[in-house]
Amino acid sequence: MARPRTETVEERPEVRASAQYLRVTPRKARLVVEHIRGRSVPEARTVLAFTPRAAAREVEKVLASAVANAEANHGLLGDELIVSAAYVDEGPTIKRWRARARGRVSRIKKRTCHVTLRLTPAETDGTARRTRRAQAAPAPAEAPAETAAVEEPKAAEKPKRTRKPAAAKKPATPKAEAAEKPKPKRTTRKKKTEDS
Repeated sequence: MARPRTETVEERPEVRASAQYLRVTPRKARLVVEHIRGRSVPEARTVLAFTPRAAAREVEKVLASAVANAEANHGLLGDELIVSAAYVDEGPTIKRWRARARGRVSRIKKRTCHVTLRLTPAETDGTARRTRRAQAAPAPAEAPAETAAVEEPKAAEKPKRTRKPAAAKKPATPKAEAAEKPKPKRTTRKKKTEDS
């Protein structure tokens, strides 16, 4: 007995671009990539243009490459794409040496990374997907007018706290009392002479 075939689900095309062996620390590149994940391409370009990190220039090149791939190979419009995935992998580490005091040597690690971006077109109804922040914090439900009116007088009834002026406070310890007293002026000693 043969199993019934499942329907084929139409997958949205996914465009990919990557840059290999970039001379940027993976940790520094990840800080930049986190800003554009889940955003539309025009928004991601704006964010990268105003990011002052050096890794942003490299990520910007990868984004431009991915958009060019989408337009040339898949016939998609660049401004209607979303950065669906953006990740940074570690590349090989170049090891160098630096001379230090007493004839010793310290190691310098020049780290490299691989940046990969995946773009997908926006959803079919033309709206962009919700970002991670919007998914994590759902919009609060509006409270009825009656409960809002009841809460306002309670807030108005609370008296305001006032602070005592600093001069009115008394020192708590004897050391603090001694510190507050003015110190007497020092006088210079008279030199002893042979006559006296």
